Amino acid sequence: MKKTILLFLISLIMLQSCSVNSEIVYHKDSALTYVTDIDTREFMAEMMAMTPDSLKQKEFGEMDKLPTTWTSLYDLAKQEGKLKTENPDTIKIMKKVLMKSIKENNKPAGISFKIEHFTPEDHQSLKNFTKEEKLPLDQNVYSNWDGKNLTINTDNFNLKPLEAAIRTKSTKEDAEKMEGMMMMFFKNIATTLRFENKIKSISGKHDWLKQIDDYSIRVEYDLKTLYNKDGKFKNADKKITIVTEQ
Repeated sequence: MKKTILLFLISLIMLQSCSVNSEIVYHKDSALTYVTDIDTREFMAEMMAMTPDSLKQKEFGEMDKLPTTWTSLYDLAKQEGKLKTENPDTIKIMKKVLMKSIKENNKPAGISFKIEHFTPEDHQSLKNFTKEEKLPLDQNVYSNWDGKNLTINTDNFNLKPLEAAIRTKSTKEDAEKMEGMMMMFFKNIATTLRFENKIKSISGKHDWLKQIDDYSIRVEYDLKTLYNKDGKFKNADKKITIVTEQ
C-alpha cells in the first residue's frame, strides 16, 4: 500500500501546475463523505511530450497500474501482499479510505481519494492511521459535525496534510522550501462543504468561506495570503458555526 501511495506522492513533488478540488458531504446521521480530485493533466501532458517513446513505459508504467475504479487501501495492500496489520480499527479505516487514478483518452490525468460515510467514532482512528500514512485529506474532515451543527476552526484553513504528503523528509531546510513549493506547484485549491439539509444560519466570517447556494459552502485557499506572514484578512473569525434545518 505504501508503495502505491508513494507513487502518487512522487508525482505531486514533480508537478508544475495542479488543481485540487475537494467536497465534503455532511450527512444527517452525523457522518460525512469526502472526495478529493487532484488534476495532473497539464503536468502529464508536458512530461509525456518531453519523454522519448522508448522510455515512456519505464517512466509511466507504474502509474498505469493504479486502479481506475474506487479501490480501498485495504484491497490495495492485499493485492500488493503488504497488509501488515491485524488491528481491527486500522483495517476498518483502510476499508473506508479509497483511491483511484483518473484517465483521459487512456492517459493519466489525475488521482482521487475518498473516505466513505465516516462517523464521529471513525475520526480518532483516522487520525491515528494518518500518523503513518500521509494522505492529502482536507482538515475540515475533522470539524465537529453532529448532524445539524458544523463548527469550523479556521486555524485549520491550511494545507498541512498536503504538505506532509509531499514532504519526503522533515529537515529544517525542507520546511523552509515548502512554502515556495506549494505556491509553485498548485494553481487552485478549494473545498466545497455540502449539506443534506438546507443551511439555516452561519455565524462568523472568513474571507475564504462563501455560501454558494442553500446547501453549500465553498472554501477557496489563497496561497499568497496563506504563506505571507504579513497577509491581512478583512474577515478572519477563528470560529464559524453552520446550522442546518431539520
